[in-house]
Amino acid sequence: MYTEKLYYTDSHMSKFHAQVLDCRDTEKGPAVILDRTAFFPEGGGQPADTGSLGEAKVLDVQELQGEILHYCDRSLEPGAAVEGRLDAEQRLSRMQNHSGEHVVSGLAHKLFGCENVGFHMGEDFVTIDFDRELSWEQLMEIEERANRAVRDDLPVSCTFPDPEKLKTLEYRSKLELTENVRIVEIPGVDRCACCAPHVKRTGEIGLIKILDSERHRGGVRLNLACGMLALKDYRVKQANVSAISQALSVKRHETAAAVERLLQEQQKTKERIAALSLELVRHIAESREATEGNICVFDEALDEVALRELVNLLMEKCQGIAAAFSGSDQRGYRYIMGSRNVDLRSRSKELNALINGRGGGKPRMIQGSASASAERISAALERDFR
Repeated sequence: MYTEKLYYTDSHMSKFHAQVLDCRDTEKGPAVILDRTAFFPEGGGQPADTGSLGEAKVLDVQELQGEILHYCDRSLEPGAAVEGRLDAEQRLSRMQNHSGEHVVSGLAHKLFGCENVGFHMGEDFVTIDFDRELSWEQLMEIEERANRAVRDDLPVSCTFPDPEKLKTLEYRSKLELTENVRIVEIPGVDRCACCAPHVKRTGEIGLIKILDSERHRGGVRLNLACGMLALKDYRVKQANVSAISQALSVKRHETAAAVERLLQEQQKTKERIAALSLELVRHIAESREATEGNICVFDEALDEVALRELVNLLMEKCQGIAAAFSGSDQRGYRYIMGSRNVDLRSRSKELNALINGRGGGKPRMIQGSASASAERISAALERDFR
């Protein structure tokens, strides 16, 4: 059944009247077919519009085998006249971001020969994959020119050229297309095959902001936000910068430098703590008497490096197992055990069963975690494992 595509006539149309041609029961719920619709079905990387048809909520729209199916939360009677209402803010935001993606992709192609090989529109940003690597400086050049294109309020035209004219056009496309090709063009910026609704002029896009980028399959993947999504992203980041500014008692434009200083101070503190921890474990080891049995030591805060050094030192003072546990009965314990005379790897299952632990390692040293109490652990390590 043919449905007139009003979203091609007027991409800003958010209310329309139509007649129900058919209503089918499907696994996704009632699927309504109309004689005309402004609801865009999912396609070209853009999600489907949502809204309502009379009292029914439109949850999804798909074009399958030439038919446009409106999946609703209730059935509609064939032949009935209905008023369709789109979520206008959702449609505009998606058009802003899709048209903004065209501007960015067109400029990346024009300036650096990049091909857009992937496009996904999410709720908070658009993801674009290019087939070539781009530096952050190059991305900022694209962003600068993209926002100049917005400032210049260029027309955005959407046409269906006849096959002969299409042969003469140079345009971006991921697929080889020959008929019913819709061309979206922004003068001096981009010409691309696309089935989705777009803004009428670039000024409607608003701010275009590249959020971040990463290497991806030999090229680059970037996240982009346009229009109100870019404003939303800016507000979130502004709130975070303001909170950091207040916490560190610096001006907002000085937060990065202040955080860097804080990290340097934190690193120095860590190094000092590490040095003191090693000094502490030497004192602990020196305080223990040499024994032919095992040695078991508990501490609440030693890190893994200090714990390992303590075990190494204690191994020299015992013939059995040198065991060090860091933590508490409430939080549980991390442990390292070492021995010159006991094959700990072969005994690890037995040891872990005694202390309700998990872990393993090599014959001379094992490590893991234990949830038994210090009293139970101490009692377990009183036996001779040689």
